[in-house]
Amino acid sequence: MSETGSAPGGVREVKSAARTVELLDLLAARGDRPARLQELADALDVPRSSMYALLQTLISRGWVRTDITGSLYGIGIHALLTGTSYLDSDPRVRAVRPYLDEASDALGETIHMGRLDGRDVAYLATRESHEYLRTISRVGRRLPAHAGALGKALLAERPDDDLPEGPYQALTPNTHTTRDSLAADLAEVRARGYSVDREEGVLGIVGFGFALRYDAPAQDAISCSVPVARLSAEHEERIVAVMREIRAKIEATAPAAGGAVHWR
Repeated sequence: MSETGSAPGGVREVKSAARTVELLDLLAARGDRPARLQELADALDVPRSSMYALLQTLISRGWVRTDITGSLYGIGIHALLTGTSYLDSDPRVRAVRPYLDEASDALGETIHMGRLDGRDVAYLATRESHEYLRTISRVGRRLPAHAGALGKALLAERPDDDLPEGPYQALTPNTHTTRDSLAADLAEVRARGYSVDREEGVLGIVGFGFALRYDAPAQDAISCSVPVARLSAEHEERIVAVMREIRAKIEATAPAAGGAVHWR
């Protein structure tokens, strides 16, 4: 088996394993846009024959699916089953879920839990609003940390020196695209105690994010998302008060790191 590069701990990276992960990441990022063989081969700079063999191997194991013609490829159901296992095995996610229900019941809005993953935030749990006009999200969604309430709440827990150089991706006209602009916002987050995303990630949606400080620096955060059309000054005040209370309850009851596996 060929090897190249370097993995954590100084171990040489297994090329075939890295290629497999890159392929799955690519298919997952495409979502509902299936890809053709040549597209995948070109994107990963892999010979067409090698890509075909890899795809057939992953199809046989449920990690990749193909259409009836065998010419289109997408992420397979085994990826979902493995992702669900991740959520079920995480004691912090299990501990937070009841409090997301409590916040959702109290506010009637969409509540999220997310975790910092590199420069993105991955959504680990969501409680959707029952209102007709509501935000739409899903577990497994990824959003650049600089462009949302969850991410900004977590970035504010870290020194500004850790921020990457810009320019940053603009998801809306309101997204922070420069390091200085984001750093100024994060200073306000630290002073305020929570983050505010005013249509920076999604137009028409305002989010309020609260870092969960059971880790240092915090890795997880919760947020409340509200359509602009339903947000008043009184409702915003109520959201902040409830979410502060929910954060305090979570931090008081979430499992401590001691005695548990500390994943890196």
